[in-house]
Amino acid sequence: MQENTTLARPYAVAAFEQARDEGKLKDWSAMLRVLSQVVSDPQMQIILDNPRLNSKTLMDIVFDVCGNYLSDYGKNFVKVLVNTRRLTLASHIYVLFEEKRMNAEGIAEVEVVSAYLLEPAQQQKIADAMGKRLGKKIEISTRIDKSLIGGAVIRAGDSVIDASIRGRLKHLGSTLAE
Repeated sequence: MQENTTLARPYAVAAFEQARDEGKLKDWSAMLRVLSQVVSDPQMQIILDNPRLNSKTLMDIVFDVCGNYLSDYGKNFVKVLVNTRRLTLASHIYVLFEEKRMNAEGIAEVEVVSAYLLEPAQQQKIADAMGKRLGKKIEISTRIDKSLIGGAVIRAGDSVIDASIRGRLKHLGSTLAE
């Protein structure tokens, strides 16, 4: 996984710089998301692994499947990936591109894992608090994990705030064990 990230980084940087120069970060984000989904498809992976397909045929297949989602620059990007045999890195390129895009736009992604579904007002309260803490606009994603018993775990990058009952019980258990 780390090796793929290392291999994907220069392509993600190149895509980001092109998108920034064009003033089309969101368009490139959408193109790379579609390309990532196409390349990750199990049926497409069978095609990508076929050694008998030449680069031109592979490019044509990708262009057909992606349809109008790829701009001319996006098609050139796919050509580079195909010719360097890096098309399978599309998902890693997309993730790295998104990190750079969000950083450039002053956005932080926050994941909230809670024991129960959060109301929109609760999500907004968390987003506001994290926005003040990080100094960025917040994009929140939520997930339910009943094993937390109650409360929530909030992840923003490398930071984790464990306000779950399960986390508190673990902490209490370690404190009592000392």
